[in-house]
Amino acid sequence: MTTWISRRTDSEIDAETSSTTGELAGLRLAVKDNIDVAGLPTTAGCPEYAYSPERDADAVTALRSAGAVVVGKTNLDQFATGLVGTRSPYGVVPDVRRPEFVSGGSSSGSAVAVARGEADIALGTDTAGSGRVPAAFQGIVGIKPTVGVISTAGVVPACRSYDCVTILAADLALADRAMGVLAAGAPGRAWPSDTRLAAPPEPVVAVFDPLPDLDPDWVADYERTLAVLRERGARLVAVDPEPFLAAARLLYEGGLVAERYSAVGDFVDTAPEHLDPTVGAIIRGARDIPAHRLVTDRAEVERLRTIAMASLAGADALLTPTAPIQPTIAAVTADPIGVNARVGTYTNFCNLFDLCAVSVPAGAPGFGVTVLARAFDDAIALDIAALITGHPLTHPWPTRIAPTHDLVVFGAHLRDQPLAHQLTDLGARWAGEVRTSPHYRLAALDTTPPKPAVTRCPPEESGVSIAGERWLLSPAALGHFLAALPAPMQLGKVELDNGCWTTAFGCDGAAAAAGKDISEYGSWRAALAAGATT
Repeated sequence: MTTWISRRTDSEIDAETSSTTGELAGLRLAVKDNIDVAGLPTTAGCPEYAYSPERDADAVTALRSAGAVVVGKTNLDQFATGLVGTRSPYGVVPDVRRPEFVSGGSSSGSAVAVARGEADIALGTDTAGSGRVPAAFQGIVGIKPTVGVISTAGVVPACRSYDCVTILAADLALADRAMGVLAAGAPGRAWPSDTRLAAPPEPVVAVFDPLPDLDPDWVADYERTLAVLRERGARLVAVDPEPFLAAARLLYEGGLVAERYSAVGDFVDTAPEHLDPTVGAIIRGARDIPAHRLVTDRAEVERLRTIAMASLAGADALLTPTAPIQPTIAAVTADPIGVNARVGTYTNFCNLFDLCAVSVPAGAPGFGVTVLARAFDDAIALDIAALITGHPLTHPWPTRIAPTHDLVVFGAHLRDQPLAHQLTDLGARWAGEVRTSPHYRLAALDTTPPKPAVTRCPPEESGVSIAGERWLLSPAALGHFLAALPAPMQLGKVELDNGCWTTAFGCDGAAAAAGKDISEYGSWRAALAAGATT
C-alpha cells in the first residue's frame, strides 16, 4: 500500500500505546514524511534526499508528549510540491473510496491513513492547500491554523514564508482537540491581545459570486451547505473572487515559487535524475527567477490582499468549496501541471493572505467546503465550520491558547438578554453557567434596560448563591468593555461556589441599597419570570 513510506512494527506501537498518558493517550498518529520523527528517516518523498533526524519535530514532540503514538511516516507529493498525491517515487496514493481518483496532496498519505482508519490523527503541512485538499477528497477534517502559530522546526520547508503544520482527523472535535495540544506544545507566532474568541450568534459569511470552475455534480451540495448556514443563523454576502484568484495564480506562476528552489534547490541541482519530473520542472524553473521579480510579486500580493480584505469588511469569514474538482489519476497523468493548478483554485491564496482555514466534508464523495477567516480568527472559522457539521465546539483550541480573561455576568449581559451583544461584538465566548458562593445579595436597579446589582454581604449578614454566566474575553476586549461601563456598574472580584475568585459584574453599595432586593429568586432570569424586577 502506498500510504506509508516507513512504518513502525505493530509490537512497537502496541508497547508504546500501553504506557502513554495525557490528553491524546493511545491515539495513533500518522506523520507526513517531510516532518521529522526520531528513529525514522525523513525522505520528503525522495529516497535519495533521506536523512535520519536525531530528534522529533516540535509538532511531533507536542503530540507525543500528550500521549499520541506515532504509527509511521506517510507518503506525499515530493517535497510537498503538489495537490494531487501522484508525484511520489513511492507510488500514487489513490482515493480511499474511488481508487481511480487522486487522494489529494501533498499530504496524501496522512489523509488516507485517517480515512482508512489506520491512524486516528495525522500531521500534514499546508502551503497551497496541502492539508485542506486531501481532507476534502477523503471526507475528513483538516485544520490549517493561522500562518506561523505552530512551530515548523523539524519540517522540510516548501515555501518558508507560507508553510503551516496542519491536523487531519475524522471529525471536527478530534481535530480541534489535537490542534489545541499542538498549539500549546509547539508554539510559534504570538497571539495578539485582541483575539476574537467566538463567532457572533448570527455570523456574516462571504461567498464568491461568480463561483468559477465548480464541478457541476457538486453544485447541489454547495447550495445545500449555504442553505444549512442560513438555517442556522448565518447571513451570506457575495464578494468578487478575482483578487483572491489572482493572488492564487501568483503562488506558482510568479516569483514566489523561488522559495521552493531556496528550500531544496541545492539537492535538486546535484541529483536531478532522482526527482519526480513535474516536481523537478517546478523547482528547477524557479532557479533563475530574478530577485526583482520576487519583490514585485510580493508587492502585488499585498496589493491584492488589501483589495480582497476590503471586500470582506463586515464579514466574519469566507466560505469556498475546498477544491472545484477531484480529478482522476488518468487526468493528472495527462496534464499534471494544468489539473493541479485547477485543484488549487480555492486554496492557493489562503496563506498568501495570512488566513486561517478549516476544511470539512459537505456531501458527495470528494466534495468539501472550507471556512477561511482572518489571521488569529481561528475560533471564528471553527465555529462556522461547526455550524456546517452540526456539532458545536464548546472550547475550540484558540480559547485554550490565546490570552483570555474570565468575566461573570448576572443580568442584562446574559446571553439571551438585551446587552449580550456588547460581549459578542467584542468576540467574547460564552463559557457556561456558574453560581456565586452563598454570600451575596441581588437587587434590581431602576435603569434602562433593567439591570441587577450583585453585592457581597458583610460577614454578619446572611446571603444567597446567585446564578450567572461565565464569558471569555481577550484582554483588549475586557479593556474596551470596562472603559464603556456606565455608572453605577463596576467590575470586581466575586467568589464562586467552587471557592475560586473571578472578575465579575458588581455595583457600588449606595446604588445597590437603593434598588429592590430580589435575592430570594437567586437569579436575574427567575426574578424576571416572576415580574419582580420592577
